[in-house]
Amino acid sequence: MNELIEVESLSKHFGSIHAVDNVSFAVKRGEVLGFLGPNGAGKSTTMRIITGYLPPTAGTARVCGQDIQTHPIEAKRRIGFLPEGAPLYGDMTVLAFLDFIARIRNLNGAQKKLRIEYSVARMGLEEVLYQRLETLSKGFKRRVGFAQSILHDPDVLILDEPTDGLDPNQKHHVRELIRELGVNKAIIISTHILEEVDAVCDRAVIIDRGRVVFDGSPIEFHAKSKHHNGVALRVTSATAAQVTKLLKGLPDVAAVEQTGTSAGHVSMIVVPRNGRFIADAVGTAIRQNNVVVDEIHTEAGKLDEVFRQITVGEERSALR
Repeated sequence: MNELIEVESLSKHFGSIHAVDNVSFAVKRGEVLGFLGPNGAGKSTTMRIITGYLPPTAGTARVCGQDIQTHPIEAKRRIGFLPEGAPLYGDMTVLAFLDFIARIRNLNGAQKKLRIEYSVARMGLEEVLYQRLETLSKGFKRRVGFAQSILHDPDVLILDEPTDGLDPNQKHHVRELIRELGVNKAIIISTHILEEVDAVCDRAVIIDRGRVVFDGSPIEFHAKSKHHNGVALRVTSATAAQVTKLLKGLPDVAAVEQTGTSAGHVSMIVVPRNGRFIADAVGTAIRQNNVVVDEIHTEAGKLDEVFRQITVGEERSALR
């Protein structure tokens, strides 16, 4: 089976509030999906429905072909879930907690020992193995939560803010692990950290006010930025006006925007028309006119800009 997660016309209403409104998407084996949206958009509610924590008002969610409502046990056996906050039993040690989860997952004997050792090693928990959970830092609690989600080697991982509370080194380690696991699992990552789209995701779905407003690859996400394929450069203040006039005159340039000034220099970005590739034309114009440039590079596109446009209002319909 290629599509391990199937969400069809999913809705969840709390009285007059439509937390999730007709959401549909699927995730294949070998795919990492970034599930994005502003606070209150319906991300956590959707994930709780997929994992069987909440019943839907309408629609269906299937995991490995099993409907989470009609065959919950079969579906949940295939899921590893890291919920927001990762609730833990504070009076248990890390080892006791993982042993408890392993037994719930019907692991025993040598298999249980091997899976606990694997999860502990992958999440770097050796130094806190005999510490009570209530004494751990937020970052270590998050790592214990992640460890329990991969303990039974599930086909599907649902991860709600997996890098929340982690330091930069820990974030890098977790992202590397997600990329590794994503080779043969279907993974959904709910996150508000846009850099994780580039770091680990094959695809992104953005939800806003309970509805899907974007579904595409990271490249397609970047391409919606007006700065996609733009050229950023830094020149001296004395030549900034001349350079701006020169570059504005190029056929495929829509605008030249100043982005900052410092120590006698001006930073600017050359904005292309309709995302066209303009780096060669800009480079040629600079060389032919003997413009001295301190730095120059092509922009992929500003994800925070695209995210705001998609989720905040008036420009959303033009971006769909």
